[in-house]
Amino acid sequence: MVFLLSLVLIGIGTYVAIRFAQGYRPTREGVAGTGLLAANSFPSGAQVFLNGRLTTATDDTLNLPPGEYEVEIKSDGLIPWKKTLQIIEELVTQTNATLFPAVPSLTPVTFTGATNLNPSPDGTKMAYVVSLASSPAENGLYVYDLTNGTLTFRGRETQIARSTPTFDLEESLLVWSPDSTQILVSFPTGDNLLIDASRFNDLDSVADVGARLPLIFSEWEQELVRQEMQKLVELPLEMQEIATGSAKNIYFSPDEKKMFYTASVESSIPDELIPPLPASSTQQEERQLEPGGIYVYDLKEDRNFRIDTEPEQPAELGDDETLEKIQLVTEIITPQSLLETPSEASPAAYRRLQEGESVDETIAALKLQYSPLHLNGYQWFPTSTHMTVSKPEGVQIVEYDGTNRATLYSGPREEDFLYSWPNGSKLLIWTNLGASEDVPLNLYAISLK
Repeated sequence: MVFLLSLVLIGIGTYVAIRFAQGYRPTREGVAGTGLLAANSFPSGAQVFLNGRLTTATDDTLNLPPGEYEVEIKSDGLIPWKKTLQIIEELVTQTNATLFPAVPSLTPVTFTGATNLNPSPDGTKMAYVVSLASSPAENGLYVYDLTNGTLTFRGRETQIARSTPTFDLEESLLVWSPDSTQILVSFPTGDNLLIDASRFNDLDSVADVGARLPLIFSEWEQELVRQEMQKLVELPLEMQEIATGSAKNIYFSPDEKKMFYTASVESSIPDELIPPLPASSTQQEERQLEPGGIYVYDLKEDRNFRIDTEPEQPAELGDDETLEKIQLVTEIITPQSLLETPSEASPAAYRRLQEGESVDETIAALKLQYSPLHLNGYQWFPTSTHMTVSKPEGVQIVEYDGTNRATLYSGPREEDFLYSWPNGSKLLIWTNLGASEDVPLNLYAISLK
C-alpha cells in the first residue's frame, strides 16, 4: 500500500508539475491555462510595461492569460522597444528586444580622407582610396580590417597599392572577387589590374588582365550563382518560383534564414508552405505581393513581411538604360533554368561584354550582387533580426518584420553609404561632419553598444 501510494503521489506530482510548466494556474473558477511571456532584452535590466503599466524588468518570465498585449521595454539612454504580442495558451512568446543607444558616440576611422569605398563580399574588410595624405607615398589603396575588437586606425589598415603617375587610384573602379582575396582595379585608361588584397602590390609590375576579363567575370558570376543556388534550394518550392520569377534584388540574411527581396510582378504566396511552428511571430504579414514592394520572407516560420516600397530611382545608378541593365544582372543570378540545370548556365558576364556592355557596367552589376549598398538603402544587420537603412532623414534601423523603426543618427553624411561592423557593434558612415568643402570626407563609426 505504501508503494502504491507513493506511485500515486509521484504521478500526481508529475502531472501537476507538467501542467504548471505549461502555464496552468489555479483561479476562483478552477484551473485556467496561461501563456508565458519571456521578457528578455539586450542589454538586460530594462523596464517592462504591459498595456502601459510597469510590470517587471528584463530578463523575466511572466504567466499571462491568453490575449493581445502591448509590450514596451524601456531603459534610460536607449531607444524604447514596442510591439503588440499575442499570448497563446501553453506557449512561450519571447520579446528578444535589442535596445539601441539614443545618443550614440561618433569616432573617426580614417583621418586623411577616404574615397571609392568598397566593402568585401564577406563583410569583414573595407577597401578605400586615400589621395590627400601629407606624404605621397601614403596615397593609395587601403584595406581596413573590420574584425578587430578595438577601434584603432593604425594597425588595422593595410596599404595594398600606391598611386603612380601611370595609375591614379582616385580615378579607378574597384570590385572584390567573391572570396574576398583579390581586388580588380579598373582605370579610365583601359588598364585592368587584379591585385592581392592581403599584401602590397607594385602596380607598375602587375600584369594587365584586360584580355582575360570576360573569363574572370564569368568565373566570378558562376561562383555567385552557385552560392545563391545553395540558399534558394532551402526555400519551399512555391517561394523558389516567386524568387526566380516574381522577384528581383534578392539578398539572404547572414544566417540564411530570411530573404530580403523586391517584388517585380503581382503575385501571391500560398498559405502554410511549411508546418506552422509553435509560438511563431504574430506580427501582421502580407502574402499578396505588389510590384515595387520590399519584403522579407522568414523561411523558418513561413512569414512574409512588407517593410517598404521601392524608390522611383535608386541613388547613384545613372540613367534609365543603365538601371535596366543593372536590374537585368541582378535577376540573372536566380533564373529558373539554374535551379533545374545549373551546370548549363551560360557565363553572363562573358555574354554581356561580347554584346558591348562596358567594364564599368559589369563592375556595377557585380557590386549589386554582393550587397544592396547603393540600391535602395536597405542592408542586413549582422544579427539577421534587423536591417539598416539610409534615408534622407537619417540612419535608421528596423526589425525584419517592419516594426521598431528608429533613427540612430541624423547628422551630416553622404546618404549613399552606410555599412555595419561584422559583429554589429558599430555602423560606418561617410562624412566630414558638416565642415567646409575643403575638408575631405572620412569614415566614421557610430557606436551601438
